[in-house]
Amino acid sequence: MNKQLHILFLCGWYPSRVLPTNGDFIQRHAEAVALKHKVTVLHIITDENLAIKKQVEFAKINNIETYIGYVKKTKNPFLKWKRFISMFSELSSKISDFNVIHVNTLFPFGLFALYLKLTKNSPYIISEHWTGYHFPQSKNIGIMQKMLSKMIVKNASFVCPVSDNLADSMQQLGFKGNYVKVPNVVDTELFVPSKKSNSIFTIIHISSLIDAHKNISGMLEVAKKLEEKIGDFNWKFIGGTEDQYKNQLKKLDFRKAKIEFINHIPQQEMVNHLQSASVFVLFSNYENLPCVVLEAFSCGIPVISTHVGGISEYFPDDFGTLIEPKNEHELLEKLINYTTKTIDNKDKMHTYAIQNFSKKAIGNAFSELYYTSLKNNS
Repeated sequence: MNKQLHILFLCGWYPSRVLPTNGDFIQRHAEAVALKHKVTVLHIITDENLAIKKQVEFAKINNIETYIGYVKKTKNPFLKWKRFISMFSELSSKISDFNVIHVNTLFPFGLFALYLKLTKNSPYIISEHWTGYHFPQSKNIGIMQKMLSKMIVKNASFVCPVSDNLADSMQQLGFKGNYVKVPNVVDTELFVPSKKSNSIFTIIHISSLIDAHKNISGMLEVAKKLEEKIGDFNWKFIGGTEDQYKNQLKKLDFRKAKIEFINHIPQQEMVNHLQSASVFVLFSNYENLPCVVLEAFSCGIPVISTHVGGISEYFPDDFGTLIEPKNEHELLEKLINYTTKTIDNKDKMHTYAIQNFSKKAIGNAFSELYYTSLKNNS
């Protein structure tokens, strides 16, 4: 079946004026689907700077009709939920004739999808990226959220986590459903290999720079040991400032190595940094399937990553190295190895990214699930 459908993206996370980069991976999923189908996005978010109770913004962004509802901040959870329901009712009344609902983040927006299925007989699928379903973070999920999530998953046509590892964690919580893994999207026309490279050994890390998650402090300790071993090199940390690491940096007192912190930058700029890197490093304590690893592959840059989450599910042996979390000695050893390695499989890495993570590949994967959902729902 190749019929064009109208897909309603219900998004708990999505870029907005409040959080411009929040859920940008969901936006890329929407853009992938929009290659074949009409896509309308519905997103609701609290805006603490909002003077009035609510405000609606509409824009057509990259061929996607995007409705964002802003609601006034409140510390009362019941009032917040009431405002979200009211905003959902207002926005959904503006969107008609959709065929399938695509929920992004199971809870709480899955409740809106369940409501639409019960009232309009609209099938829905769920994409999930949240690391919070992994133990021990999952201990923070309340009883009510678990109960409602089980109901949402049970009524979904498909549940599409970005990795089998995430699917396992969700099912261990009792979320029984029809699971089909669909990974994140990479703009493989933007993230391409380049022949240019730095004359000095250059390491790159891109993330939120949250230490409990990404273990930035551990990488800085390794950087000091690497300086003692090889002298000059560059290590770029992209995605935030060095503010919370100033004391550690002062203590480590780098003399030869250049440690650079770069604030969040657009993807177009990020590509330039990736293309000129010798190796990409991810030293996280936990993950699902980070887009940045896949983007490094698409640029033909080898990756040293901790063996966490679903990363190993999309990690060919000759594309880099997997190491144990918190193992600074192992990270140092692998980095030293890469100082003498020549990257000769850039095109192979890029082709792999096109086949598995391009907008076309992901759009086709979701299309099959949409058609099957409609067939099974008829």
